[in-house]
Amino acid sequence: MSGETQRFTALVLAGQRPGSDPLAQHCGVELKCMAPVGGIPMLQRVVEVLARSPRIQQIFISLPDPTAVETLPLLTNLHAEGRLHALRSAPSPSASVSDFCARQWHSDSPLLVTTADHALLTDEILENFCGQALGSEGDIVAGLTPSAVLKAAYPDSRRTYLRFRDEAYSGANLFALLTPRAQKAVTFWQTVEQDRKKPWRIARRVGIRTLIAYLAKRLSLQDALQTLSRIAGAEARAAILPIAEAAIDVDKPEDLDLVESILAERANEQGTARN
Repeated sequence: MSGETQRFTALVLAGQRPGSDPLAQHCGVELKCMAPVGGIPMLQRVVEVLARSPRIQQIFISLPDPTAVETLPLLTNLHAEGRLHALRSAPSPSASVSDFCARQWHSDSPLLVTTADHALLTDEILENFCGQALGSEGDIVAGLTPSAVLKAAYPDSRRTYLRFRDEAYSGANLFALLTPRAQKAVTFWQTVEQDRKKPWRIARRVGIRTLIAYLAKRLSLQDALQTLSRIAGAEARAAILPIAEAAIDVDKPEDLDLVESILAERANEQGTARN
């Protein structure tokens, strides 16, 4: 099947860490994914974009309480149409993806993974990523946004960057699993999550020379992808997204303020254009 006609199965990760979530607490909701952004639960914002995309066929949501989607009419309607399904999330994002791959994913359809806090996801961002992913020759593709793009648009926004020799990049919370081999990369991701409090184990897997090169900013993005591909046993690729909002999620109250200001500006621009 050609890249032009392939349609993705989408998995939205909407879990949360044990204990009280700062954003959920700030917004007065039980689940972070239900935090209102511009008056609309951010999970609904993400699903709206996925549901209207010709790139997406089925939508699955992984969250602590699958019945929570029944409070959102759009999601209820999509479920009634057979397009949306809610699943109970695993203890970690990588475990949720791994469980889904083992139980639900049919690899004849590529899998798109995103997160419920991607409240600024747009048709343009989704189309750009899906097009690049399907045009790649990788098993797994991750969306990245260059720091230059982010800093030009939002110089005061604090983001986490992967800093390479050629450029620094921020993750865009968009992943494509294109072949069965991509599950090997998910297994590697699980291992890294399990060892996050034991960085020496991660360093041992990556290789001390690679780690030193990265810390010294002598490692290029391409070098890093080649190393990851070798370690994980799956060809890893990157989709470079030249859209600042692709890398802005809603993880903290300060993120919420930024995203709501962006949405308000969009609404003003759309209102001006209509007038």
